[in-house]
Parts: sequence; C-alpha cells; structure tokens
Amino acid sequence: MVAGHICLDITPVFPDKMTGSFADILAPGKLVNVDNAVLGTGGAVSNTGGTMLKLGLDAILNGKVGKDSFGELIKSIVGAENTKSFREVAGQSSSYSVVLALPGIDRVFLHHTGTNDTFTSDDIDYETLKECCLFHFGYPTLMRQMFLNKGHELIEMYRRAKECSVITSLDMTVPDPVSESGQVDWREILVKTLPYVDVFLPSVEEIAYMLNRDLFEQRKKQADGNDPVLAYAADDFALLAGELIGMGVKIAAIKAGINGYYLQTASANKWDTLGKQIDLNQWSQRQLWAPSYHIEQVASATGAGDATIAGFLTAIIRDLEPIRALKAANCLGWQNVREFDSLSGIEDWQATLDYIDQPDKPVNPLAQIDAQWQYSKENKIYFGPLDSILTKAK
Repeated sequence: MVAGHICLDITPVFPDKMTGSFADILAPGKLVNVDNAVLGTGGAVSNTGGTMLKLGLDAILNGKVGKDSFGELIKSIVGAENTKSFREVAGQSSSYSVVLALPGIDRVFLHHTGTNDTFTSDDIDYETLKECCLFHFGYPTLMRQMFLNKGHELIEMYRRAKECSVITSLDMTVPDPVSESGQVDWREILVKTLPYVDVFLPSVEEIAYMLNRDLFEQRKKQADGNDPVLAYAADDFALLAGELIGMGVKIAAIKAGINGYYLQTASANKWDTLGKQIDLNQWSQRQLWAPSYHIEQVASATGAGDATIAGFLTAIIRDLEPIRALKAANCLGWQNVREFDSLSGIEDWQATLDYIDQPDKPVNPLAQIDAQWQYSKENKIYFGPLDSILTKAK
C-alpha cells in the first residue's frame, strides 16, 4: 500500500532553446510562449505507487481527493481500478500543483494542499493493509493533520500500520521555512514516529533541515546558489543516518540527487520487527554509497525521488541484496528524468534488472567521498568505513 499525498500536476513545457535566469524568463508583465502542458498526477501516491505498478507489483493506492473537476481528473489519470481505496469527500478541493521546469533551472512548484491537509490516520484502510507486505507513506510535511499536535496523527498511523505486520517506510519533503510545517519541531515528531518505521528515505536536505538546521543552513550557504546537495560531505550523511538508526530505523536510505544514494543500516539485533525475512548477513550494519547513472539530457526531475524509492522498495520486496537495491533505485531515477512527467519513462522490472547488471553503464562522479571509503570497480559502488562486509574483509 502506498498512501499519503496526491495532487494534479500541470506542467507547461518550456522550449529547450529558452535561456536565461528564472527572473529573466518569468519577468513581471512578460508574455512567455510555452509548448503543450503535460497533465499528470504528483505526490507519493501517484509517483511511488504508479512506478511500483509499472514495475509489476500489486500496489494499493490510498489517497484523498475532493468531489470536484480536479479530483475527477486525478482519478481518471491514475485509473479507476487503482483508485478504489481513495477517499472522496464533498465540500473540499483537490490538491494541485503548477510545475515550472525551466531548462537548466531547478523546478518551482505552485502548490495548493487541498484535501491532503485533512488526511488523518483514519483515512488508511487497515483491514486491506493486513493483506499487504509493505506500507509506504509520503509527504507528511505537506499534509497539515500529519504535523499538527506534535505529529499525533502521523505517529498513530504508523503505530497502527506496524500492528498489521508489514514493512513500513516513510518519505518526506523539505518544509518551507516560513510555512506552518517549517515551524514544527520535526525532531520531536521523528523521535516518536521512527520506532515504527523500518525504512526511512529522506533526501539529505530534508533530514538535515529536520535534525540539524545549522548544518542545513551552512551547506546551503556553502553552495552559493548551486545545488546544496553537492556541498554535503560523507561525514554529514553518516552523522544524519546514525541519528535515524538511533531513533529506531532499520534502513536509512538517504537520497542525494545527482550523487545517487547513501545507505546505512542497523545492526543485526535491531531487525526483529521488520515483518519480512531478509538476509541479515547482507543487510545488517551496512554503509554504502551508490553513484547515480549518467544521462546526457534531463527532461525533468519531477517525481524522480519517488521513482528511486519505488525501485528501492521493490528491490526489498523481491529479495535483492543492498548493492543491487541501490542500483535499482538509481536506475529508476535515471528512467524517470528522461521524460517530463513522472511515469512515462518508467520501464518494467526485468528491463531495470537488465540495465543494472550491465557493467558498462556510466555513473556520475562523487566529489564527497574521502579516503576512508573503498571503491569497488566491479560493482561501481563505495563501501564506507562502518560497513560490516568491508570490516570483515579487512
């Protein structure tokens, strides 16, 4: 089951030849000619859940929409069969985003929260969840009831989900600092939520904002207008992941954008509540960093993080070991960014496995890695100093 945030995405397509800064292109009073708009659905339910469906999983999607035209569009795009578990409510407006993806410039979202703000723990179908092997929830940072009252509804939802004997996973977004969500004490919420979360998949910026605001601001300043992700050092990832594991997470998989995925996992004695048998010799006490796959032309990164999550969780469900799971995550991100919407570029699971098992696929370099990390040319992956398999080899 994939639950949480869903919205209608309206993405005007800007011509590739368009150049200039964001302020130049979207100057006040200026008429900007664009190509066709791409209509799609966004949010974790659509992006992660839709990707899992394309990968061949039997995924139940659990979102909430209003009884309005945008709600009908959302259900039409996702599909009648896939929206049977949706909650549809009268008198509330469905959520939507206008996605501004200018060539060479990071995306800007104009977002209306709509029914996502009224989503509570009672909107989950727990009886159906008992028939599932995994529960994934995305974007509580954009869903008001999930962070009000010190995260009571989020904590309660994961407590009840864990009682269904499933793997639980969670994804975030970076809160807008001036928003209500940005003023919340997310550390306090995570301390009470993460004991019920097996797999946590935030980006490095998201988790730095929540756990170490000084580090977040420092790296943002260091980036000097460039992608802040590139400013984070390997020790930053280890520090943040270590805190997450200390709070109860079994698998901390931190998204690093163009720098791929950082993985750190708990020791073998912490895995008793996972809800699934896995090879602890492969999964316990790991520290790995998988560079992302290189692509010459990025169409749009809309939903790319969600696609990587779908790849990683599908790999866990299908019993892949950590190295191939990270590669699958990165491969889904590579597939996603080839198209303007979040799902058109996604291939099936076998095509994904065929791609990651080819040794000649180029990956992007990692600048943050230091001398403590060991590179495997065979796997094109880095082993960290805390990795149990690397430690045993030494």
